[in-house]
Amino acid sequence: MWKIFAAFVTKEFRHILRDKRTLSIMLGMPIALMLIFGYAVRTDFREAGFATWDQAHDRHSYELIQRMKASGYFREIERVQNRREIEQLFRKGLIKAAVVIPPAFGESLEKGEKTQIQLLTDGTEPNTATTLLYYLSGIVANYQKFLTEKITGPLPPPPLRIEQQMIYNPDMKSTFMFVPGVITIVLMLISAMLTSLSIAREKEKRTIELLLISPLPPVMIILGKVIPYMLISFLNGLTIIAMGMLIFGMPMRGDWLFLLGSFLLFILTALSLGILISTRVQTQQTALFASLLGLMLPTVLLSGYIFPIESMPAPLQVLSNVTPAKWFIIILKGIMLKGIGIELLWKPVLVLCGMTTAFLLLSWKSFKIHIA
Repeated sequence: MWKIFAAFVTKEFRHILRDKRTLSIMLGMPIALMLIFGYAVRTDFREAGFATWDQAHDRHSYELIQRMKASGYFREIERVQNRREIEQLFRKGLIKAAVVIPPAFGESLEKGEKTQIQLLTDGTEPNTATTLLYYLSGIVANYQKFLTEKITGPLPPPPLRIEQQMIYNPDMKSTFMFVPGVITIVLMLISAMLTSLSIAREKEKRTIELLLISPLPPVMIILGKVIPYMLISFLNGLTIIAMGMLIFGMPMRGDWLFLLGSFLLFILTALSLGILISTRVQTQQTALFASLLGLMLPTVLLSGYIFPIESMPAPLQVLSNVTPAKWFIIILKGIMLKGIGIELLWKPVLVLCGMTTAFLLLSWKSFKIHIA
């Protein structure tokens, strides 16, 4: 009995070792998860781009700005002269925050008068905005302590207050961050993962050969497999947008036609990625592992949906650039929350077009090799 059992276990091990792709995924996934979660899952923020509108131009405003830059949390991008320039920088996605210092800032501090500065943050990322406010509050508190020790008088200077305003999201609704992320995950799940599993199932059951000898050319067969998932993904995306707008108050400030076109573009990108995975695997199990490791984890962790990309190490920031979800979330937030169009979103649109073309060419090449 035990010899038979040992032979059975040995047979299973040999079966696993023969499937090199599944084995590499099984052994590589724990390492990849540990590295990604260890480096990407961070709630802190480093080198956040900010702009300054310094209306005082005195030594106190200069000292406060220098303390922000020296903290490591902020990186000055530009000095502006009015509110309009700040809004343009936010629309272009060049800054995460802006600090507005009022006129006679230093004079008010030295006289002991009430003084406040304004912090403008990008409301499309409420978690990041709250974190930046916390950082600035610490810097201001330390500067306040410094002033209390330096300025001599009967009374210490009054507290230096911070007025926060979230651009595009004045009510600080976290829904504005989660709706674009949920749309992206759903489209990637249905379009890429289920497509790869569907085609891998045909290969695993040996029914793909029957389809290839049918009167339909291979391209038509692939289109027939993916069109249902494309339609379902499109309807699901519209459903999530409708729920976000009607139930959670998600705004729609941009062009609907541009939004729907972006939906179709990302669905095509995800479908082409699913087809590419299906051409490289032989079983549904391998397709599932590859989809989870190569699609879902980067979509959640490396897209900027939950964790800020700027706080990640440089290698992961580079890796995020080849994650389609990152560019689609930029497009969604730009259209729905900022109301901007193709004139400012041409780069992510072009990146998704390039990815789609590359995935389709690789899939076609791999498919031809397997047919041969």
